[in-house]
Amino acid sequence: MPDATAVQIVPLVPNVPLPRPASARTRSPVPSGYGVQEQCLPFTAASALGFLIVSPIRFGHCPPGEVPEGCRAFRAPLNRPDEFGNYASPFVFYVEDNPGCRFAGNAYSFKDVPVGTAVLEPGISFFDREDQQHLFKLHLPYIWRTPEDVDTLFLPMLNRPARGLEVQSGLVETHWYPSPVNLILRAPGWALHVREGEEVAQAVLIQRGSRRPSLEVAASHSRVGRESRKALAEWDVLHGRDRSVYKLLAHSRDGRIE
Repeated sequence: MPDATAVQIVPLVPNVPLPRPASARTRSPVPSGYGVQEQCLPFTAASALGFLIVSPIRFGHCPPGEVPEGCRAFRAPLNRPDEFGNYASPFVFYVEDNPGCRFAGNAYSFKDVPVGTAVLEPGISFFDREDQQHLFKLHLPYIWRTPEDVDTLFLPMLNRPARGLEVQSGLVETHWYPSPVNLILRAPGWALHVREGEEVAQAVLIQRGSRRPSLEVAASHSRVGRESRKALAEWDVLHGRDRSVYKLLAHSRDGRIE
C-alpha cells in the first residue's frame, strides 16, 4: 500500500537546495529553566509539521547602494520613474548567478524537458497589476508530487523567525500540478537579504477531505458536553500536580493516566 504521506520532488536543475523535513527544534541553544517554548508540546508539534522550504537562490530587496558585489540589480517592471526621475519605491531587487544550478540573469534553464529547446523559468518575477506591486514571486525550480487527495499548504515558517520575509499562504493541488510552485512574498519597506539555502517558508500536507470541515456546537446536556466538563475538572487536578502532564496525556493510548 503506498505511503499516504510520501512526497516526491522532481528537480528541474542540478544542485538546487531542496526542501527538508521540518524539525521541532527552532533555536539553538535552548535556554535553561522551566517554561521555555521547547517544553510546550503543541508548539514543537506545530514546528515539526511538513517541510521547510529553503531559498534556491541568493536574492534581496534593498537600496541600490546595498546590493552585494557580484549580484544583478533590477527594478520591478511597474516601478518606473516619474517626470522628476523619482521611483515609487527607491528599492531594487537583486539576484546572484549560480552556474551550478543553471541560474543566470534571473532565470533557470530547464534543458531536460521534451520540447526541443531550453525552457526558461524566472528566479524572481512580478505581478502586472498596480495593486499588487507590493508582492513578488520566488520560483522553486522543482515539481512537487503528493498522493492523490493530498494537497500542500505553503505558508510562513511556523514558530521560526521570518527575518523580514512575509510569505503569503497558498494551497496547491500537488498530486497533479505540473509546474514549479511560486512562493508569493511581500516586499518589505526595509532591506532584505536572503542567502541560498536559507529557510524561507514551510509546507504542510493537507488531506483533501479536511478542506471543508463542519462545525457543530454541542448542547450543554449532551454526552460530549458532560464528558468534556468532567475532563476539564480532572485536567485541572492533574495539571496542579504536574505542569508537564500534557505530554503524558498526549502520548497515552486514550488520553488518560493510569
